[in-house]
Order: sequence, then structure tokens, then C-alpha cells
Amino acid sequence: MKRRDAQSIGQLIRAYLRQESLESPLNERRLVNAWPEVVGPAIASYTDGLFVRNQTLFVHLTSSALRQELMMGRDLLVRNLNKHVGAQVITNIVFR
Repeated sequence: MKRRDAQSIGQLIRAYLRQESLESPLNERRLVNAWPEVVGPAIASYTDGLFVRNQTLFVHLTSSALRQELMMGRDLLVRNLNKHVGAQVITNIVFR
């Protein structure tokens, strides 16, 4: 007996996460965890309190000069973070 409708475990897990509405929170957590890797350890050391709400990443910065610098490259950061996660998770970043 052959199975013609066999699916990989990865496909089944993705389908389950979508069905249970867990895919979006999981991608948001992946994006927050990817922040130090995408921006580098120097910039990550000046940031804390990252969270995602309504497709917006909120980042608390301890340096106002760095805040201005990152605001200029906001679009590139959004693209790089989404690319790292592999999904369109955020559309904007707010630096505080």
C-alpha cells in the first residue's frame, strides 16, 4: 500500500500553526530574537524592550544619536528583519 498524499512534518506543522493562529506570534518572536543578529552586537547593546504590536516593531534606545542614525535606515532595517524571518512580519519601526 502506497501513500500518495504524504506530507512532510514541516508542512504539517506550518499548517497547524496557521490553523491555530499561532504563526504570527511565532514570527514576531523570531523577529525580536533576530534583532541582535541583524543590527550587530554594538547597536544591540544600546537597545532593550523590543516588542511588536500591529505590525510595528517598538525599540527602546539608550542613545539619542543612535536613534537618529537608525531612523534614517528604517526602511532597510524593516526589509532585512522581514527577510531574516522569511515573512512579512512588520511594516514599520518606532524608536523610543
